[in-house]
Order: sequence, then C-alpha cells, then structure tokens
Amino acid sequence: MHSIFRLEQVCLNARLNVNSKESLPGYSILEDISFEVPTGTRVAIVGATGAGKTFLLRLLNRLSTPTSGKIYFDNQDYSLIPVQKLRSEVVLVPQESRLLGMTVKDALSYPLILRGLPKVEITQRVSQWVELLQIPDDWLGRTEVQLSVGQRQLVCIARALVIQPKVLLLDEPTSNLDIDTTQRLLQTFNKLVDTTVLIVNHQLDIASSCDNVIHLSQGRLISNQTKSDINWELLKASIIQAEAEDDFI
Repeated sequence: MHSIFRLEQVCLNARLNVNSKESLPGYSILEDISFEVPTGTRVAIVGATGAGKTFLLRLLNRLSTPTSGKIYFDNQDYSLIPVQKLRSEVVLVPQESRLLGMTVKDALSYPLILRGLPKVEITQRVSQWVELLQIPDDWLGRTEVQLSVGQRQLVCIARALVIQPKVLLLDEPTSNLDIDTTQRLLQTFNKLVDTTVLIVNHQLDIASSCDNVIHLSQGRLISNQTKSDINWELLKASIIQAEAEDDFI
C-alpha cells in the first residue's frame, strides 16, 4: 500500500535556551521515530501527557523541523517541498484554533477564496460540510466570541475539511465536543476517501475507531499497530502508568 508519510529515524531536540545564539545542548523531545502512514487511513496517536504527540503533528506540518532523520511526504523528501505547498496539502487543526475575527461563514469560505476557487464551488463546498457536520444556520453569522469552545472547535475542523487536504492533522479534536457531535465527527472521518487523518487524542475509545494506533512514550515510538492487533487493556494500563510516573517526577 502506498504511504503518504514515511519517517526514518526522526529525532527532535530542543535547546534549553532558545534565545541563545550559542549551540547549547538541549533535551530530546522525539527520538529515533520510524513509521509509515498508509494513504487514506485513520491513524490515532496516543500516549501520556508529554509523550511528544503534538510535536509529532507539528513535524508533519513543518511547524517544527527534525534535528535528524528524514520525513517523506508522498515519496518526496518533504524538506524539498515549499512550506506553503506542503501546508496546503497537510492541514493541521490545533487544539486551540481561531477564526481570526471572521464570521463562521466567512471563515469556512476564506481558505477556498485563497485558492482561487469559483464562488459557486465555494458555496457548494461550504454548504456540503455545514450539512454533514450539522452546523446550525444561526452559527454562520457568529464570530468566535459568540461561540463556545466546542462550537469553535467544530467550525475549525469544518474549515480544514472544506479544503479537502491530502492529510488532516487533528490535535485533541473532540476535547470540548459532546458525545453526539464526537460520534458524528468520527463517522465523517471514516467516510473520507481521499484524505488521510491523524488524530492525537487521550480517549482510547476514539482511537479504537481508527485503522492504526501509534503509541508514544517519553518521545519514543512504543508501537504502531492495526486496531485488530492491539491489546487495549495493556495499552490503557501502559498509558496510565506513564501518567502516574510523570506525576511522581
């Protein structure tokens, strides 16, 4: 199966003094990470707090750059792909997203306007995702200050989906959503044909809806398994133990 992403011995380090011009020793955030993401799959990234999950998403979107190792996107060395082009195809929705002062309708339309799509197609795409995600019509004229955190989270995911990216990166996308909206969102992800989805999430029941699960601990790759091969009780216990050890430290 074709892989949309391939990571080879990727490491990410951080300097202890980011304001210094000196080459100071730092600490390891991600260490020796190697895995492939098959095109069109749903991948959950799980692990205790501080495992490196969000930094892994940032690497894939090139908000961070590997200290060493190689990342390939669609069989190309992604360091050779212009950043703007890469981010137009690999879209990251952080846990805290903003609408930049726009109304919901304008925020959903804006990325398509930047891509120069005809007005008719923009209207069709926005209407499609508003309907699929059951975004109420009375939200469309609201700005982010008139939305709850969960409502804004859903709108920001919709804004990414209208782009129809090759890869959608989601950091805790359901953290502020109710159960019904979460289930609807997961069902929508499963219907996507041309988009690969990577989801960072603490909830293993959400991970169980994905095709593959990547388990990180203290910046290291513990496992990358299909959901049918996972011992879910063992995975849960491992994450709980890692959380407890971090709290103790």
